[in-house]
Amino acid sequence: MSTNEQMNSAEEIDLGVLFHKINSFFGRVAFSIFKMMVFVKRNILLLAILILFGGIFGYFLDFQNKSYKSEIIVATNFGSTDYLYGKADLISSKIANRDYTFLKSIGIKDPQKVSLVEVEPIVDIYNFVNNNTAIATNAQNTQNFELVKLLSESGDINKVIKEKTTSRNYQFHTLKVVTNGYTSNEELIQPLLKYLNSSSHFQQTQKAVLFNTEQRIIKDQEIINQIDLLINDFTNSTSSNQKSDKLVYYNENTQLNEILKTKNDLIRDIEEKKVDIINYKKTINDVSSVLNIKNTSGINGKMKFLLPIFFIFIFILYKSFRSFYIKQASKLNR
Repeated sequence: MSTNEQMNSAEEIDLGVLFHKINSFFGRVAFSIFKMMVFVKRNILLLAILILFGGIFGYFLDFQNKSYKSEIIVATNFGSTDYLYGKADLISSKIANRDYTFLKSIGIKDPQKVSLVEVEPIVDIYNFVNNNTAIATNAQNTQNFELVKLLSESGDINKVIKEKTTSRNYQFHTLKVVTNGYTSNEELIQPLLKYLNSSSHFQQTQKAVLFNTEQRIIKDQEIINQIDLLINDFTNSTSSNQKSDKLVYYNENTQLNEILKTKNDLIRDIEEKKVDIINYKKTINDVSSVLNIKNTSGINGKMKFLLPIFFIFIFILYKSFRSFYIKQASKLNR
């Protein structure tokens, strides 16, 4: 037999083995499906009872579930983001350790109801680049922009902007509180915010920033008044010299445009500073809050679907173990 004939024969044998294995695999799959259909047919009544019982019992558990979550959007001022996360971690650890004495000491009236306190950032990459804070500098803004630019070039920007180190630089965050039962603003939210705003360091920083902001408004207003005097003088001067050649000179004087532009910038700056004074009333400033949302995270509210599946799984596991036990016992009795 030639070498080519031997190779062709070997290839035919390999293909035959392959097709045999494929047919065997699909045969086992079809037989498994058939066994499952026979199993369902034999136990259809019991399976229906398990599904019905699991659904009713799960619905009852979901109805009895009293887990609610409240979300408070807060803005961190004066570089207090790390402070906020640290305090939230401290409260969370006290809840885990059931240190109700500490929780009562910060004003929480019914600490047994509180099961979770955590903070999550609200991703705002544009505000992060601009760094719109009271203590931001142009150098910081440039650094943030260069950082985002570098990350976008590497292709990892979506991952990095959600990273804990980066996310703590965002101004707005969500304070999440999970309670066993309804809560109220006076009972829980306000005591928490009061505790978060109790830092003497940030209170002093707040006073300094507010004072500087108010002084800036006063100085801007003084400059605006001076500009108004200059404009009035200019108006009076041009009115008394309407037939003079100086009219052409004043119309072509670009310094007047610069003065008007400066006045508009100062007016805009005053408007922004007045808004800042409102925002800087607290170190951790609560922007909005939504209380007592039904907590559906994890298995909460899903027991009506999970319990029937769980009961069926236990039933199949029992049947499989029983069949295995009978087979092994029959081998021992031979």
